[in-house]
Amino acid sequence: MKILVIGDSCVDIFRYGNVERIAPEAPIPIILPSKETSNPGMAGNVAENLKALGARVDFITNKKEIRKIRYVDTKTNQLLLRVDENDKCERIVISSLPLKKYNAIVISDYCKGFLEEKDIEKICTLFRNIPIFLDTKKILGVWAYNVDFIKINHEEYKNNKHILDSNSFLFKKTIITRGKFGCDFQSKNFPTIDVPVKDISGAGDTFLSGLVVEYIKTNNIKKSINFAQECTTTVVQKIGVSTI
Repeated sequence: MKILVIGDSCVDIFRYGNVERIAPEAPIPIILPSKETSNPGMAGNVAENLKALGARVDFITNKKEIRKIRYVDTKTNQLLLRVDENDKCERIVISSLPLKKYNAIVISDYCKGFLEEKDIEKICTLFRNIPIFLDTKKILGVWAYNVDFIKINHEEYKNNKHILDSNSFLFKKTIITRGKFGCDFQSKNFPTIDVPVKDISGAGDTFLSGLVVEYIKTNNIKKSINFAQECTTTVVQKIGVSTI
């Protein structure tokens, strides 16, 4: 299968270290970094998960590097601090999109400036008759009408509740992930199994990737939701941002 991923990406950096004492000048922990890991984040994590699930991926993203740096206590795996660098990026050039034949289009919109509403609307026009999946932090509207499936988390749903309550067309295509409470689709809850969680960073990206891959294989959104949740329960048991 061949998939086009469009969206803003970053580098996820984890700096692990021991915390032995509190700073004398303020009630904050002192961390002594001992290990650092890094990997593609945001839309980059979606692309990596799709590759891990066997897809061939074309990836259109920002050139300016966004960095999310997390400081983590090694003993407890407690996140102590996150520092975001270069939090805004340049806007996409729609004319640069490769107009090839794909099995699906994935738009991973973290609202860092890469995609505006009219850009997403234009992408849907360019890739008509190809399944389009959208994960966005924007407030939904008519600009998303030609998307096939929309994935948002529960906090994003609360921001969109006034829209979805009055717009059945958007509501019917919206999947709401709810962590350990599974996810909701068309007023039905899809439960997930309870597992020991080590890190939820990037879990939504994994869910989206599993959803897309299984939908290409089965053309069944309910089977795809269940598979996506299986993928997610795997990665949340790992430390850091992980691929399936």
